[in-house]
Amino acid sequence: MTFVPAMWAVWGVLVLFFIGVKLYISRLSRDEDDQLVLQESFEHLKVEQAAIIARVNKVQPVQRLVMWTLLAMTLFVVGYYALDMVRQFK
Repeated sequence: MTFVPAMWAVWGVLVLFFIGVKLYISRLSRDEDDQLVLQESFEHLKVEQAAIIARVNKVQPVQRLVMWTLLAMTLFVVGYYALDMVRQFK
């Protein structure tokens, strides 16, 4: 396998992994409410919302890591083709 197909394969795997993480986070947070519960009779809702937020917060560092790695790989791919273009015009 030459360098260019391997480079695109790594980039594609990173994209798929990023999409998977985003889908997982959206699946986790689909039951999250954007309302504040003030009555004590709804304490179970507070506990459920806190559990959802805790699970999402556990996954967010993975999401950031994958996002920054994907960004670096995208810049690498763009840089590779920019350098190749400059070499061809010399």
